[in-house]
Amino acid sequence: MKREKHFLIWTAAAAALVLLTLSLVWLQGTGLFRPSSSEPKPAKPADSSAASPAQSLPAPPAPPVPTRLGARAQISLLAGDGHAGLHDGPGAQARFADPYGLALSRAGLLYVADGGANNRIRKITPTGVVSTLAGGEEGFKDGLGAAAAFNTPSGLAMDAAGNLIVADTGNHAIRRVSSQGQVTTLAGTGQAGFRDGPAAQAQFNGPIGVAVDGQGRVYVADTYNDRIRVIGADGQVSTLAGGRFSGDQDGPGAKARFDNPTALVVDTQGLVWVADSRNDAVRRISPEGQVSTWARGNPEDEKDPLRRPLSLALSHDGYVYLGVMRRGAVLQIAPSGQLHILSQGPAAQMARPSAMVLSEQGLMHVADAASYRIHRLQLQAPGTPEPLNTSAMGPAADLSLPATAGRWPLRPQQQWHEVVGTPGEVRGRHQGDSRDHLHEGLDVKGVMGSEVLAMADGKVSSPMAAWGLGQNSEGLSLDTLSYIHMRVGRNARGQVLDPSRFLLQTDERGRPESMRVRRGTRFAAGEVLGSINTMAHVHVELGINGYKRNPLLLGFSGFADHEAPRIEAIELFSADGRTRLQRKQAGRLLVPRDEAGLQVVVDAWDRVDDNEDRRRLGVHSLGYQILSADGQPLPGFEQERMEFEFTQLPVDTEAVKTAYAPRSGVTVHGSAVTRFRYVISNQVREGRARVGRWPSATLPVGDYVLRIHARDFAGNQARQGRDLPLRVY
Repeated sequence: MKREKHFLIWTAAAAALVLLTLSLVWLQGTGLFRPSSSEPKPAKPADSSAASPAQSLPAPPAPPVPTRLGARAQISLLAGDGHAGLHDGPGAQARFADPYGLALSRAGLLYVADGGANNRIRKITPTGVVSTLAGGEEGFKDGLGAAAAFNTPSGLAMDAAGNLIVADTGNHAIRRVSSQGQVTTLAGTGQAGFRDGPAAQAQFNGPIGVAVDGQGRVYVADTYNDRIRVIGADGQVSTLAGGRFSGDQDGPGAKARFDNPTALVVDTQGLVWVADSRNDAVRRISPEGQVSTWARGNPEDEKDPLRRPLSLALSHDGYVYLGVMRRGAVLQIAPSGQLHILSQGPAAQMARPSAMVLSEQGLMHVADAASYRIHRLQLQAPGTPEPLNTSAMGPAADLSLPATAGRWPLRPQQQWHEVVGTPGEVRGRHQGDSRDHLHEGLDVKGVMGSEVLAMADGKVSSPMAAWGLGQNSEGLSLDTLSYIHMRVGRNARGQVLDPSRFLLQTDERGRPESMRVRRGTRFAAGEVLGSINTMAHVHVELGINGYKRNPLLLGFSGFADHEAPRIEAIELFSADGRTRLQRKQAGRLLVPRDEAGLQVVVDAWDRVDDNEDRRRLGVHSLGYQILSADGQPLPGFEQERMEFEFTQLPVDTEAVKTAYAPRSGVTVHGSAVTRFRYVISNQVREGRARVGRWPSATLPVGDYVLRIHARDFAGNQARQGRDLPLRVY
């Protein structure tokens, strides 16, 4: 017994000694404990490849860089060739149909909700390789990978377990997708409606935005219910804020009002940030449901950048980033409320910045849904030189046209209708400057009350596809075609045509307030979209938001144009446009060699076959040549310089005053003479408008001919009145 006791004591002591030795070795390796010694340790050979345990531990993550207001943005293309379609593979060759929502994993994988005809969840590696994770057919079905079905997936978010949360807009449901592509339905019945309660019985109405908080709660921008909903960890759906009617009102819970909320983010404090799109506002909701307005645009100011916010992201230190529909810009707003435009104008114009997500390193990814592209946006330090834009922006120049088969927007669809307005024409207002804006589409004459018909099959992609209820400019956007100057979804008596697709909104008193057509709604060619209002024509636009194209590209049955444009006058002005050159010598206009340059103004117009004699239309393209006195082109002018071309229209609101001189104007309905006075010493083409001057100082003293080239869309060229004899002195 005594011997056994001694054995146990020795065994325990030995075990303790071994444990102590191992602990000392570990502490030495970590550097937390080092034995004292009078002898220095031998130096580690410089070429040794062996790493100590301390060196093998991962370095702590660098603290996030503070955000600065006013940073410049370097935009680069990650994926998408600008064509609508379906193609996996390297980013530059990949194709999307409607890349609307984005989510970013910790591993750097970017997920894309690709709606339109694709109805898939796509995945992009950090190097830009695109693949399909789940979905394919348009429908409502759970399953693994291609066995699952979505209907217009929109917003994306990622939970703590790495699952994707999808706002499945066309199915009025919230779906969950595992990293392996297993799709399940988190909430929603598949039918539009409004109902709180157990997830399987809850109903939504075209939800577009989703977000997840640290506790796993899912927040939903229930867009066409104008509410913010919450799916709890217990599967119960409740309403955080918003009520039965749309509106713009702060306050608690159900007393607050939203109008088409499309995107949301939850911050670390539990505040829900909402892009309240039709209210031109950013709203905040406390965990208790108290709603307040944090930032707001001015709908009366066309130049206000905060118009129609569509996507939303937050930095680690409280900066808000917005993608806005109007002008297609990305905005940065400091916590103080100061606003900076990160990207705008033709070099960085986005057609529909539908989603944005920030990485932990501050790299932003932006989905430009209507350009079928995904971009990276890197913020540069203030004071750095203007970065070059290395991204291909906008849809591809040769983007496929809608399959209209020659249809018109009126009955009979395969027969001629009178064209009363073409793209690029100057338009004014009844009061004020007659050069208010450029006409962006084709006007087709029709009787007030006549039905407006879809020219091609289409699927609504915009979350705010209808606008302007009761106004002259009321219209509907259907994929890449827009129809304007009509009662959307209503006949001549104001009756709603199809309440399941045209959602007439009323206020508390039952008065009509707006018309909505959900994202994901389909229409077939020939279906009735509404009726012509008091404008007595249908305005058809091709393309969207800075990338409008000439609808004559579509080809219309029976349309013909054999008449050449007419040039009424060619005038030269001083550089500031105030002084007209009028002195002549030997039948030639005297032109000084002015270092400041001159303005060249051409008064011209066009007609098409079978139009009324009084109808004047704009010219499609204009340019000039400089000829010697005997009619030979000068060196550098062997080919005409075409400075104007209205195939793609500029987004700049001031472009109309770059294109047209004072005393230009057009009256659509009246009988007043229409004047198109083009300033062709400027340049308006390829979506841009630039001010320029005709450099008369580059010509030696002598006699010349200024020849104007004016063509219509069919290629007919003006022959009469195109030459102006000059004498440079």
